[in-house]
Amino acid sequence: MKTEEFWNPEHIVEKFWNGLKDGVIYGRKCKECGAIEFPPHLACNSCGYHETEWTTLTGKGELKSFVFTGVLNARLELEDRGLKYVCGEVQLDEGPAINAVILGVNKKKAREIDGKLPVRVRPVFYDMGRYTTLFFELDE
Repeated sequence: MKTEEFWNPEHIVEKFWNGLKDGVIYGRKCKECGAIEFPPHLACNSCGYHETEWTTLTGKGELKSFVFTGVLNARLELEDRGLKYVCGEVQLDEGPAINAVILGVNKKKAREIDGKLPVRVRPVFYDMGRYTTLFFELDE
């Protein structure tokens, strides 16, 4: 068997970023155990199986925890635009948990939601100029 017949990986980065530009969130679902990989991977991190397939995610989920960034880890491209945000753990409805930027959270809003976690969030497809990225916002 030739190597190229055995191993012909898809260019998952391109499909993922093009999906965000089109307002679609792509993940990969394991054909063996059903776990969803997000960001997408060609192999399953849950069971180690080597085959996954494309699936779309809603991007809806729950904010489990959050922190304000400090000077050394601030997202300058967001601060330059005057955006208020925190970084937090988002558990997507489809299963994966990711670290993400949550827009629209200032100190006052943070005090309001701190004791109410988890709170619902929804996706925001944010145009950064050269690319579109995925952020979240509170689903109020």
